[in-house]
Amino acid sequence: MANDTKSCANCKFRAKYDRNPKSLLGRFWRWHINFCSGWKGYLASLSDDERAALTEKYDLKK
Repeated sequence: MANDTKSCANCKFRAKYDRNPKSLLGRFWRWHINFCSGWKGYLASLSDDERAALTEKYDLKK
């Protein structure tokens, strides 16, 4: 995901995770965001409140 951080907001794998976190694609997405530079850029582009909400929703380490 090259610099198009908006696509993280509309990621189909993320939507799969939101619908069913235990699905194969959902688990893959959750594992992937641990090192994905696109996701990190997306989080950095958000406001503090939005970032905090996603950190809580996806149980991300701070």
